[in-house]
Amino acid sequence: MSLCGISSRRNAEKIIEDGRVMVDGIKITFPGTKIDETNSKILLDNKRTKFEKKIYIMLNKPVGYISTVRDEKNRPTIMNLTSEIKTRIYPIGRLDCTTEGLILMTNDGEITNKLTHPRYSIEKTYIAEVSGNLNPIALTKLRKGIVINNYKTKSAKINIIGNSKYGIKLEITLREGKKHQIKDMFEMVNCKLNKLKRISESEIFLGNLPIGKWRKLNDSEISKLKATKRKNDD
Repeated sequence: MSLCGISSRRNAEKIIEDGRVMVDGIKITFPGTKIDETNSKILLDNKRTKFEKKIYIMLNKPVGYISTVRDEKNRPTIMNLTSEIKTRIYPIGRLDCTTEGLILMTNDGEITNKLTHPRYSIEKTYIAEVSGNLNPIALTKLRKGIVINNYKTKSAKINIIGNSKYGIKLEITLREGKKHQIKDMFEMVNCKLNKLKRISESEIFLGNLPIGKWRKLNDSEISKLKATKRKNDD
């Protein structure tokens, strides 16, 4: 069902378990059932469905946009920026409303599950601008992992790359993505995160894509996503 663009993978499992799906005249109630994608006749609520062509895009998300398909508060979402794409797609993971930069979108449920599952430890790189006394001791704590709400973050790569009107400019690479994690990390060392931009994820780089614009991934980028393998944690 998720491959047909009807729903998310999680909702698709409930649709199947509720007995709403038939394949070649047989009711399917087990989500893991294997079928012939090319030749099988699939019905949902007695209506024919078909597999959609896979789409993979990157978006340079502006600040102020919510990285969900819809928002209960009617705030602008990234779907407003990709409205010309008629096939149902959804974001792979999220960026905070106040963060800009790279977000990947697709209708490929398998890729989404792989890139968002903790066991793959997908690397994501950001440019952060921070104010406060970011001394060597604080940097060492951040790099080794710091305790936030009884959770110790994984080790991170953090390098100072310059200065800006918003403070010290750093490049940060994480292998996890807890909500508000980078903001909370700097607060734990008495510093303030003033600006944050994601520039890469899983070897896919934002490059010079203009803010608010999107483009399709090329074959090489798609191959990199599909080749993503589980990493060992420290």
